[in-house]
Amino acid sequence: MGQVRATADTAPQSSPQPFDHDAIRQALRWTSFVRAFEAKVLALTRTDPPGIAGSVHLCAGQEAVAYGAVAGLREDDPVIATYRGHAWALAAGLDDEAVLAEICHREAGINGGRAGSAFMLAPHTRFIGENSIVGAGTTQACGVALANLAAGNGRVVLVSIGDGAMNQGATHEAMAFAAARALPVIFLCEHNGWSELTPTGDMFRVSRLARRAGGYGIQSTTIAGTDPAVVRDTVAIAAQRARDGDGPMFIECRVPRLWGHYNKDIEHYRPAADKKAAAAEDPLALLGQRLIDAGAMSADEVDALHREQEAAVDALAERVLAMPRPDPATATDHVLAPPADAPAPAVRETREMTYAEAVNTALRDELQSQPATVFYGEDVGKAGGIFGVGKLLQRDFGADRVFDTPIAENAILGSAVGAALSGLRPIVEIMWADFVFVAFDQLINQAANIRYVTRGQSSVPMVVRMQQGATPGSCSQHSQCIEGLLTHIPGLKVALAATPADAYSLLRSAAADPDPCVVIEARALYWTKGEVALTDGAEPVGRARRHRSGGDATILTWGSMLPRALEAAEQLAGEGIETTVVDLRWLNPMDHDAVAQAVADGGGRVLIVHEAVRSGGFGAELASRIHEAHESLLSAPVRRLTTPDTRVPASPDLQAVLIPDAPGIAAAVRELIAA
Repeated sequence: MGQVRATADTAPQSSPQPFDHDAIRQALRWTSFVRAFEAKVLALTRTDPPGIAGSVHLCAGQEAVAYGAVAGLREDDPVIATYRGHAWALAAGLDDEAVLAEICHREAGINGGRAGSAFMLAPHTRFIGENSIVGAGTTQACGVALANLAAGNGRVVLVSIGDGAMNQGATHEAMAFAAARALPVIFLCEHNGWSELTPTGDMFRVSRLARRAGGYGIQSTTIAGTDPAVVRDTVAIAAQRARDGDGPMFIECRVPRLWGHYNKDIEHYRPAADKKAAAAEDPLALLGQRLIDAGAMSADEVDALHREQEAAVDALAERVLAMPRPDPATATDHVLAPPADAPAPAVRETREMTYAEAVNTALRDELQSQPATVFYGEDVGKAGGIFGVGKLLQRDFGADRVFDTPIAENAILGSAVGAALSGLRPIVEIMWADFVFVAFDQLINQAANIRYVTRGQSSVPMVVRMQQGATPGSCSQHSQCIEGLLTHIPGLKVALAATPADAYSLLRSAAADPDPCVVIEARALYWTKGEVALTDGAEPVGRARRHRSGGDATILTWGSMLPRALEAAEQLAGEGIETTVVDLRWLNPMDHDAVAQAVADGGGRVLIVHEAVRSGGFGAELASRIHEAHESLLSAPVRRLTTPDTRVPASPDLQAVLIPDAPGIAAAVRELIAA
């Protein structure tokens, strides 16, 4: 285990030694260092100009929890912390200088200043990281646990949350997921009596938050979080239970909140009596008094110890503030992995199959060729999914690699993030694209951030499969096309499959990629048939596909609109109008070279067609890029044909007048040529 540099003999020791006077003295020294560290951080936010910009969330009063918990774990057990996580980072072994440098936004920080105080990430160590979204780390802990089980390494993951997180849906989804799969997870709640600026008692009707875990069949306990020995021993028991296969445990640690919710919090809302009660439970004072009462240290010696740690932190801060700031030229680095330039994979067989069969075959090939691949989601295991794309995969690869989950989209996506960070290659299914909105956090705030924040040191090789689009009878909560929303997020790669061949090849490409990829399938096309080239390996992401060439106009499209665009092109060909038709396939990264060539080959007349509604659709972005980069190739302004800005009705008759069809596409091309 790593140790804080300034107090090398004080790091928590993960061994069940008696908590004698020497152990108490060591805990006191470490707690004193962390208290001085946090005080220095607070002071640096208040200098003029500030030594630390923005908000920080400090842990004064809660230090003993991190110290005791880490001491109760094995040295290789991973930890995920809340945004109030400086003590957790230090207890888990991160270098104190690198931690403070990150808080001060210096180049030498853990994340080069990209994370700051509340989102420090170090997945290459046992400290997976903090999370500034309340409760978000809980589902990721489930994924880390899945990876640990798959590796058979006997590790247990501990995730800390605050009491306010007990009202977050993510926390409850995580507990449901962990309980259902008996995952080796310790949920540890630091209950300091305040849910940010609101008394926790105002938001709960139970005195012991641990009681909520019982509803999931999770064993729980409530302990004093001010005593590191009690925390250590309780965590050690929970960890052993998890290692023995008895599943998760929930530990509620009662702690005082000595300072405000964050550095600018003047606590005008907080009663003086509450502050006084918290001060009486200060673990730093309690540890010192225990040693004084036992005659193991004098009051003067305790005071000298505090001064020693304050001096060590002062020296630490002086070194850190002298460090260089990040190079502004690197601000856009590491959003995505550099593009791969690999040859096309070898084709081992070509055969006709449906779009749905092609997805199933791609999943089968990944499970067969990549031992780290797991496939899971709602109903995909025993039932094979509501559209049958997972048919027989659980039978052939086992319930450890292909399995059902609770109906809990945040848990599905969050666990995929944690699993991908820990060595697995998860492919997860969100049953309908519309359902991803209840778990958007795990894509936007979590998966898409990790490569960037860690400066490329860690990545999230996960694939999210979903299907979208209007079909007769589907209501407006089952028909939305959301690719424009997803492509707006830097750090996500987004593909749409329009043919059985691409249903296979795009999923293989996404599964081989080191970044989080969303592969959107077209529900209306699941039963269409086509020739599919089965390959050994995958082509790189980001390649468009041209389906026909013509010099009169160009149609750029993707997903469900490709068959209609090709039908329109056939109609136009009968009239002597030849069109170039290109399926973008990947919207991010986009094949700019293929787009430029298609614009030129179609005589500079471009029609963009997509099923998504017009406003904010990716067609507008594509049109803007063409005008900005290829204006000289255009002979007319770029036009768009889309679904109008409306909700999607269930009625087939109403749908038919909204969604672009082949006659409408052909008419739009004629107007473009005539303009």
